Amino acid sequence: MKTILLIEDDQIIRENTAELLEMAGFAMLTAENGQLGVAQALATKPDLVICDIMMPVLDGYGVLQIFNQNAQLAGVPFIFLTAKTERTDLRRGMELGADDYLTKPFDKAELLSAITGRLNRFQHLKPEYDLQQGGLGEFLDDARAVGKLHSLSADRKIHLIRKKQDVYLEGDEPTRVYFVQAGRVKTVKTTDAGKELITGFYGPGEFFGYLPLLQHTAHPDSAVAVDDSELVYIPKDDFTQLLLRNPEVGQQFIRLLAGRVSERETQLLAMAYSSIRRRVADTLLRLHEQAGPDGGIQLSRDDMAAMVGTAPESLIRTLSEFKADGLIELTPKTIRVLEAEKLRRARW
Repeated sequence: MKTILLIEDDQIIRENTAELLEMAGFAMLTAENGQLGVAQALATKPDLVICDIMMPVLDGYGVLQIFNQNAQLAGVPFIFLTAKTERTDLRRGMELGADDYLTKPFDKAELLSAITGRLNRFQHLKPEYDLQQGGLGEFLDDARAVGKLHSLSADRKIHLIRKKQDVYLEGDEPTRVYFVQAGRVKTVKTTDAGKELITGFYGPGEFFGYLPLLQHTAHPDSAVAVDDSELVYIPKDDFTQLLLRNPEVGQQFIRLLAGRVSERETQLLAMAYSSIRRRVADTLLRLHEQAGPDGGIQLSRDDMAAMVGTAPESLIRTLSEFKADGLIELTPKTIRVLEAEKLRRARW
């Protein structure tokens, strides 16, 4: 059941309108002035607001300004209700961000049509978005509507990055977030001794390059395409809007990013405390999940050793042990996991 907040100083109009909307199946909150209406909204966030303009204590314009400036209330659909019809009033309300405008007296059909139209347009975000199956586009479309992010870039051009081509270099200033549509990208850091350490490995449906934007620092590593890859760029301004302009959008966007942060934490802990056997098995299982049940892992031994955090010789020896146990299949260019569950148990 959707909740509507009605802010109207005329008692008869307020009570009659609330009764009508309750009969139409809405849960109603009512307030006789703008100040009480804002307090109601802060206590119980409504799905839509119908607000008179000319009211004592705090008028409708003031209410809308508070909604726009409050992170909890920004983005709630807002319909102005007024007896005035001057064009200046209409223009001022729309400039402030009102979604619709009803003039008193109004009939039942007109009121319900306006409410239905606003609610259909401003749906909540989905609980989950499948980023490997077009979920990024769905999320960005929903974010524009739910969060009123009308300046969010509509350009979702796919950028083709060739194998071994740099995406960005260590020390570059961050200007965007990257999303892997297809292919694979690794992030690498070169130690003082000239050894390459892989700091991340990203496949379809994953974001990378966003931590420097959050930390306001240069890129601490370089990103290189492992295969011919397709990337979608999210500009810095869009990234900031997605995080900060609307709480619901921001929380969902953080959830989409957080899987990589959590995985990276786990990987670093494993590199510090786990045996080589477990680190190799964990890396194989992670790459196997990215490749899919029928896909082979195509990664050089040097790259995999850098991911594991060990010497190539130690990696090769451990892979040979897993092959002898019938857990994996090895060819010069491909590793195929044959028994994922047994490999998971063999880590110990």
